[in-house]
Amino acid sequence: MAIEKITVPDIGGAENVDVIEVSVAVGDEVAVDDALIVVESDKASMDIPSPAAGKIVAMSVKEGDKVNEGDLILELETGAEEAPAAEQAAPATAAPAASAAVAELPVSVPDLGGADSVDLIEMCVAVGDEVAEGDSLIVLESDKASMDIPAPAAGKVLSISVKEGDKLSQGDAILVLASGDAAPAEAAAPAAPEAAAPAPAASAELAVDVPDIGGSENVDVIEICVAEGDEVNEGDSLIVLESDKASMDIPSPASGKVLSLHIKEGDKVSQGSAILVMQAEGQAPAATPAPVTSGASPAPQLAHVSPEPVKHDRTVEASPKEIQSSGSEVYAGPASRKLAREMGVDLTLVQGTGPRGRISKDDIKAYVKLALQSKASGPAVAIGSGIPTPPEVDYSQFGEIELQKMSKIKQLTAEAMTRNWLNIPRVTQFDDADITDVEAFRKGMKAEAEKAGVKLTPMPFIIKAAAAALQAEPSFNVAMHNDGEHIIQKKFIHIAIAVDTPRGLMVPVIRDVDQKGVYQIAQELIELAGKARDGKLKPNEMQGGCFTISSLGPIGGTGFTPMVSTTEAGILGVSKAAMKPIWDGKEFQPRLMLPLSLSYDHRAVNGSDAGRFLTYLSAVLGDVRRLLL
Repeated sequence: MAIEKITVPDIGGAENVDVIEVSVAVGDEVAVDDALIVVESDKASMDIPSPAAGKIVAMSVKEGDKVNEGDLILELETGAEEAPAAEQAAPATAAPAASAAVAELPVSVPDLGGADSVDLIEMCVAVGDEVAEGDSLIVLESDKASMDIPAPAAGKVLSISVKEGDKLSQGDAILVLASGDAAPAEAAAPAAPEAAAPAPAASAELAVDVPDIGGSENVDVIEICVAEGDEVNEGDSLIVLESDKASMDIPSPASGKVLSLHIKEGDKVSQGSAILVMQAEGQAPAATPAPVTSGASPAPQLAHVSPEPVKHDRTVEASPKEIQSSGSEVYAGPASRKLAREMGVDLTLVQGTGPRGRISKDDIKAYVKLALQSKASGPAVAIGSGIPTPPEVDYSQFGEIELQKMSKIKQLTAEAMTRNWLNIPRVTQFDDADITDVEAFRKGMKAEAEKAGVKLTPMPFIIKAAAAALQAEPSFNVAMHNDGEHIIQKKFIHIAIAVDTPRGLMVPVIRDVDQKGVYQIAQELIELAGKARDGKLKPNEMQGGCFTISSLGPIGGTGFTPMVSTTEAGILGVSKAAMKPIWDGKEFQPRLMLPLSLSYDHRAVNGSDAGRFLTYLSAVLGDVRRLLL
C-alpha cells in the first residue's frame, strides 16, 4: 500500500491555467487514465488523467483554482490489491479475527474542495439499510456542482446524524456503519486449520441464476451489463430484465471475475435460468452449500446463487432499441448511468447541463419529469419551456445550409432568455434623458482622466446614475423569492453590464457602485469588459447583480425592450444619443437626448415606482450635481 502524490503534468508551457472541472472526489476509486480534473487555458481545454489506479485519499484543488505544471492535484492510495495477500499471510493464529470482523465505522464528510456549508439535497439510505462499498450515502450540492458521498466500506447503517436540508462542511458526521470489511477473514478461517489450507479456498466458482421475479415467466433480457473477463463488485448490475409491469436489475451476489455468460440480450428467462458463472472472491465460498470434506480436495465447488433483484416501476415508456442503447458516446459518470438504467432512460436523448455537457442525475430526473408532463398533456413540448415545439423544417430543400453548433455560452443565454420570458410579466417604459451638460462635462474631463490612466466614456456616468436611482427608489433593488410569497430587499448595490463577446453575451458585475467614484467605475468597467471578451471572467464576477444595463448606443437604434433576469427586478436599455430640438418655453434649443428603455418585473415593481425611478434617473443624467445631494 503506498500513497502517490499526483501533480499537474507538462501542459505545453501554459501558466495559471483554470481548473474548470474536478471529476473525482475523496473516496473515489480510479483506474489508469481516468480523468481527474479538466483545465482550460485561453487556447484549449484538456483532461488530466490518472497515471495509476487506486483510491483518492486527499484533494488539493477545486473548481476555479489556477494551476501550473508541478502543482499538487491529489493524493492516491495505490497497491490496494496487495492488502488481501498481506492479510492472508499474517494471521496463522487467526482466532481473534472473528471477534474483530464487524466494527462500528463513523463516516464523515470528506474534503469538498474548500466548499463550506454545502446543502444536503438527498438522503440515499436509512437506518437498518445494508450498503455496499461505493454506494451513495448522501448527495450534496454547492453553488457549482452536486456530488455523491460514497460508502467507504460495506456494512449496515446503525445511526444517521444528518437530514435533508442540512448544511454540511468537511469533517461533519454523516452516519455510523457496522462495517463487515473483515467478514471474508471469518469465512476463510474455519476452512484453514492448517497454514497451507487457505490458498485453495480464497475463491470459488459461483453460478448465478435468475432469482424469484414475482412469478413472471419468459421475461425479456433488455441489457447485459457485463462481459466475460469483467471484474465486478458485489451489488453491481449483471443484467436488466423487463416484464410487462416493471424492469429490474439483477445484481451480483459477490465480487469477482465473470468466467462465462449463458444469456444474451433479447433472450427470455424465468426463475432459475442460468445467467453466468463467476470466480467469486473472499466471501463467496461461504455461500457454497456443500461442505468441504476432510480430504481437502482442491477441486472447486460450484455454488448456485439467485440474488435478490432490484425492482423498479418504469417511469418512461421506451422502445427496446432505446433501452438497449449503452449511451457510451455520451459524457456521464457511473452514478448517472446507473440511474439512467434504473429509470429506463436512453442517455443519448438527455441534454447535459454540467461542465462540457456532462449529464448529471438531475438532468436525467428533469428528462423523466418532462416526459411525464408530455405524456399527460399530449402535444410535444420544448425542452425546458413547457410550450409546444415548432414543427421541424428541412431548410436544405430551399438551398444550401450549414448546421452550426452553438457555443455553451449561447446555449446558456438561450435557456436563460426562455426562462425569463416565461416567468416574468415584463413591462417596458421609455424616456429620453437630456445629457447635453453631462456630455460637455465628460469631454472637459477627458484629458485629466487620461492622465489618471482612465478612459472616460458615457457609461460610467450612466452606471453611477443608476446606482443613485436604486438608492432613491429601493423598490427596484429587489428580487422575487421562489416561494411567490416574499420579496428579497437587497441592501447592496451591484450593477451588471451586458458585454457582447465573440463567445456570446456575458454580464460582469461591478460591486458597491454607490461607494465608488466615476473614475474607479470606469477603470473596473474596462477591466471586466476585457476579461469578458478574452474569456477570462470568473463565475463570481458574473454573480450578485441588483440591476443590469444593456447599451446599444455604439450600434444605433431609438429603443428596445430588454429582458429582465429572474434574480433582479429591472434592466435599463440604452440606445444611441441624438441631437433634437427641445422647446425651452421660448424657443427650440439643440439638446443631446439619450433614449432609455426601462424593463421591470411587474410582480415586484408597480408602474408608478418605475415612473419615479426613470424620472429620477433622467434628472441625474441631466445634471450630475444631483449626485452630491
